[in-house]
Amino acid sequence: MQWVTEELASGRLHIGDHLPGERTLAETLGVSRNSLREALRILEALGTLHTSTGTGPRSGTIVTAAPEQALSLSLSLQLATRQVEPQDVLQVRLLLEAWAANHSDPARGDWAQPEWILDRMDDETLEVAEFLRLDAEFHVLASRAADNPLISTLMDALRIAIFDHTLSRAQRLPDWGATSARLRREHRGILDALRHGRGEEAADLLETHIRGYYQETAEHSTADEHAVEASRPNA
Repeated sequence: MQWVTEELASGRLHIGDHLPGERTLAETLGVSRNSLREALRILEALGTLHTSTGTGPRSGTIVTAAPEQALSLSLSLQLATRQVEPQDVLQVRLLLEAWAANHSDPARGDWAQPEWILDRMDDETLEVAEFLRLDAEFHVLASRAADNPLISTLMDALRIAIFDHTLSRAQRLPDWGATSARLRREHRGILDALRHGRGEEAADLLETHIRGYYQETAEHSTADEHAVEASRPNA
């Protein structure tokens, strides 16, 4: 793992390059092939490498450098252990997405893909989970209009957390049809502002959009909890 890091940092190894075969690499590093395989498995889990069997240019072990995979895995573990709460995800989203909108450039955006996503979300027969998966993807793509690859990487890493968070809260809503219609309208407004260079307006719309969903689901959660409490027999 240290060797891969040094090779990438020095420029001797680049994204898309193949690593040497196991025997050669084990001899170069002076480690057993079992130790080498363990390290390669870890690097693949972290998104640094991709390994495939067979023949051809895409076979073998290739440097992929997908840091969002490692960040997403780490974030999922933090959420699972309750060291990071959904409220923390909300605050980070607001920071990242508002910054990206304020620094967006219409010339840098690939607007065809988010437009396609919103067209798909107009299908009223979509399951809630599919709608919210597309919703999370839309927000990731919208962040890419800012000239900051780290912001995009962090947003990509948050994608799963955003999806899980919004899906769990959607289950509290009494009228998903009304909520999804509002979300679709808000997405269209955000996209229009971004693609026409109104970054400050887009940032305001994003904050209203994100906070609005959180507040709506929180209100219904509170109402549900009160109803449950009221239905309990007195001690």
